[in-house]
Amino acid sequence: MSLEHLVPALQLSIGPVIVISGVGLVMLSMTNRFARVIDRSRELAELLRNDATCETHHVQKQLEILIRRARLLRRAIEFASTSLLLAASLVISLFLVVLLALEASLWISTLFILCMLCLIISLAYFIADVNISLSALSIETGINR
Repeated sequence: MSLEHLVPALQLSIGPVIVISGVGLVMLSMTNRFARVIDRSRELAELLRNDATCETHHVQKQLEILIRRARLLRRAIEFASTSLLLAASLVISLFLVVLLALEASLWISTLFILCMLCLIISLAYFIADVNISLSALSIETGINR
């Protein structure tokens, strides 16, 4: 592959690489939130097992919300991971198209669209988690707004 063919491939792959970086940062936030939800769930489960004076109904309500949040975050992480895999496949495909002089615009377009759809779905799950976390805060503080 000559340099004159390699440069366009590198230029084409910049977009998906930026997507990979951005989604990676969003996933970092998601995994941190997921870890916090799991840690808090373990704390509350321990409290239920060992503290006879705790408000059982109150703690169980919080646990239900945390389990729901964990499921939402797991789905968000799954779709974000799929988006990353599709973006990485897109970069490889772009190089193969240039290297082998193939016509694969439909394949490239499909990969990109699927990548963006997975990202959108992931972000929708993430937003749902953020909204539900306010429910847990309302229960914890006793303030309903």
